[in-house]
Amino acid sequence: MLDYFQARALLGHDEQLVMQSVRAYVDGQLMPQIADWWDAEALPVREVMRGFGAQGLLGPTVPEEYGGSEASYSAYGAMMYELERCDSGLRSAASVQGSLVMHPINAYGSEEHKRQYLPGLASGELIGCFGLTEPDGGSDPAAMRTRARKDGGDYVLSGNKMWITNSPVADLAVVWAKDDEGLVRGFIVPRGTKGFSTPKIQRKMSLRASVTGEIVLDDCRIPAENMLPGSGGLKSPLGCLTSARFGIAWGAMGALEAVYQTALDYTTSRTTFGKPIASRQLVQDKLVRLATDHSAGLLMAVRLGQLKDGGQMTFGQVSVAKRNNVRVALQGARLARELLGGNGITTEYPVIRHMLNLETVDTYEGTHDIHTLIVGRDLTGLNALG
Repeated sequence: MLDYFQARALLGHDEQLVMQSVRAYVDGQLMPQIADWWDAEALPVREVMRGFGAQGLLGPTVPEEYGGSEASYSAYGAMMYELERCDSGLRSAASVQGSLVMHPINAYGSEEHKRQYLPGLASGELIGCFGLTEPDGGSDPAAMRTRARKDGGDYVLSGNKMWITNSPVADLAVVWAKDDEGLVRGFIVPRGTKGFSTPKIQRKMSLRASVTGEIVLDDCRIPAENMLPGSGGLKSPLGCLTSARFGIAWGAMGALEAVYQTALDYTTSRTTFGKPIASRQLVQDKLVRLATDHSAGLLMAVRLGQLKDGGQMTFGQVSVAKRNNVRVALQGARLARELLGGNGITTEYPVIRHMLNLETVDTYEGTHDIHTLIVGRDLTGLNALG
């Protein structure tokens, strides 16, 4: 377990126990299968999600009466760390279910919505997806084209969403659309609703242990009660993304631990000219960079958890952590690939898998550049986004 600065000691006792428990589950149940799932692009989604539910990994911060455990956000971050240490796709599945589906239902939904959907989502018996990103501009949600037209006691939804985790297998979608007044609202769209379809995106070379698709809304009619009554404006979906980005900041450090440990094991056991290659200065330089970036990123994630649990976390802090931690994890995976030489390009080792996954994590839920501009605006008060 990589923890050079003993950052885990800053977690509470219960949170440390959560991290240990999830690590044991990941190592015993997921690690032996993840390479095959990724190679075949064939994640057994329902089996995996039910397993996550049994371990309390889906929406753990949700109140107990709705199936959650009311865990701290630091505990949630620790869970995401361990899942992404295995694979970014697994963390993404849990993150979307908890932060992007269960969170908006819990935060913006009616009591009926909470009781109808949250327990099944928490157990993994139901799978949800989150429809915000559109084909013409994921970084500009204000330009949303999806519309929700009021028609008597119904809403009629029309539009397209793209790059949606779990949409091809989801039982329900939380879809964001502009109503007749141009206000962004959240809507629950169950599978089987006429006009609702979810084509799968094929031929991915990243997040292959994750099911990705579209959401097509072709005059999709749903009851007006399916609108999340507490939603209103872009702040609603962006609040969900803030929660998800928090988990990514933790998860990326799990991926960085995985590639570091693989590189350390490889370079200390592989010999050239009669000596382990880890005895070379250039190799040690790369290993030190990996360990240093991991230490700094994990300390940032732990502090971010403390701030969030204390109600003090800001969106700018989340952007700093997501931006930094994912980028250094991606760079670390590339360095680890170099250290493994030719063996680094095969999925016999996890490095290339993590590297390719992190290319996507670096892009989604706010690209590196978008987060740079978010933080820049927060620091200067000047908007460079538009």
